[in-house]
Amino acid sequence: MKTLTLKLPEALLAEIASDARARNLSKSAVVRERLTHKPGGAAKRIVPSLWTQMEDLVIENDSLPRDLSSGKAHLKGYGKSRSDR
Repeated sequence: MKTLTLKLPEALLAEIASDARARNLSKSAVVRERLTHKPGGAAKRIVPSLWTQMEDLVIENDSLPRDLSSGKAHLKGYGKSRSDR
């Protein structure tokens, strides 16, 4: 496969990079796909699910205490800055 170097506007590069991250592809693969896309056909864009976007933020239930919301021991230091502790 041959290599081609080109300059792109920031907005287009950001769009390509975002699309590549969302679809877990390389930027080159996204550009190749866009270049070979036939005009007139509907572009198929895969939008990741909300779960996929937030998966790294979810805490497993087993790792939390059962009385987290009501146990006063868990609230110790709540509202204080970290330097006050």
